[in-house]
Amino acid sequence: MNSSNQGNLFIVSAPSGAGKTSLLKKLLKADKNLALSVSHTTRSPRPGEQDGVEYHFVSVAEFMAQAGEGAFLEQAQVFDNYYGTSQEGVKFQLQAGLDVVLEIDWQGARQVRKAFPDAISIFIIPPSIEALRERLGNRGQDDEEIIERRMKDARNELSHYAEYDYLVVNDRFEDALDDLACIVRSIRLRLQQNAQRHIQALQEMLA
Repeated sequence: MNSSNQGNLFIVSAPSGAGKTSLLKKLLKADKNLALSVSHTTRSPRPGEQDGVEYHFVSVAEFMAQAGEGAFLEQAQVFDNYYGTSQEGVKFQLQAGLDVVLEIDWQGARQVRKAFPDAISIFIIPPSIEALRERLGNRGQDDEEIIERRMKDARNELSHYAEYDYLVVNDRFEDALDDLACIVRSIRLRLQQNAQRHIQALQEMLA
């Protein structure tokens, strides 16, 4: 990640139900230079999800074979399913000049930071634990037992917020979306990258 023409790598994590996926969908739609890295997963597609769009849906055997070949930049087990990020896929996007978003949990974030120390990490939280439980219940996708399990795992995920560079509170959706967009814009304005983009104008002004 030393090239000034290379894209930025963003890590975004949140407990289940915090609104991370909805926020990122809106952000990606508004920012054409921002790309989502499509992860591999062994879980079944949810209604409306398409293979290769939300995730690459693979069997456990396929996932393990790729993991054994070192294909994943990071991988983790969440609940009873496996998730992994293609190393080659991320490098290809970054080298194309795109800013890449990894939507991963704290376990994956730790692995990515080892390979990409310059990655920018963002943690999204709900305004309260009560709001999180209400959102999980309003999904209508899980029974009470699954919701309680997700709440337990959410508390574990939340305990790792201090490992991240930025903290975004998703209380009012539009405010949280604006906060995310501001973070992305501020990173793009850092001296080394922005000066390179405007090098010709700078040279002319200093001639």
